[in-house]
Amino acid sequence: MFNDNWIHELAKLDERGEACIMVTVLADKGSVPRDAGTKMLVTRNNIVATIGGGHLEHKAVKMAREMLLIGDRHTKIEHFNLGAQLGQCCGGIATLSFESIGQQQNHLVLFGAGHVAKALLHIVATLPFRVTWVDEREDEFPAELPTSVKKLISDDPVAEVKDMPANSYYLVMTHSHQLDFDLAKAILSRNDTAYFGMIGSLTKRKKFDYRLTERGYSQETIERMVCPIGINAVKGKHPAEIAVSVAGELIAHYQGEPLEQKRTTKSTATEPETQANNNDA
Repeated sequence: MFNDNWIHELAKLDERGEACIMVTVLADKGSVPRDAGTKMLVTRNNIVATIGGGHLEHKAVKMAREMLLIGDRHTKIEHFNLGAQLGQCCGGIATLSFESIGQQQNHLVLFGAGHVAKALLHIVATLPFRVTWVDEREDEFPAELPTSVKKLISDDPVAEVKDMPANSYYLVMTHSHQLDFDLAKAILSRNDTAYFGMIGSLTKRKKFDYRLTERGYSQETIERMVCPIGINAVKGKHPAEIAVSVAGELIAHYQGEPLEQKRTTKSTATEPETQANNNDA
């Protein structure tokens, strides 16, 4: 999108917790698309303002997104000969800086305030996530929460799904299998989730798959639900062990790594025995 009011847009990105790379034309020599001082913001999915288009901008956007992908926060300065390097007819020389602004903050909606959720929050609070933590039971939440975590006490957790931002991460680990199922329907119906994981065994997965199919959900839609959750390398059923396993999967996802193909074997991050009996996860 073309918009030279980059300061206003930068404030919006900061409010959303979305990282960007600020690309600045530091110096220009000869014929170049935009003069020194021109700025462009590059996020994972959007461009704010322009440094003139063409191959120079294409190359700059590609470099900026590579920095975002690997989390490179070092400022870089690059020189581009528009004619010799990039084949642009203007033929001047542009010097660009690439400056990382902010840290990408993914939005995680966590349903359930049981033992696994509490253990997971200790880890997620140290990662680039803003968390909305939802449960019906006020007394289940700790007295103090990290600044990145907002608790939401709701008599109708399913209704909260529609108000969540697009591209959110969702984790469902409530005290009720029926509530888990109702949440699954609401989340899958959005069609705009970054990730949706549910704690559970393969048996639970198969039952939910069948029930969702009976209610008209396509196989492609159902497969967006990750269940069981967690990485195979971490074994055990202790809440802290499950939390580490699930956090590892979240990290792999936001770093762009493919999730493990593990759904035909028993997963580490299945429900503890208490959850199978509809007690807290």
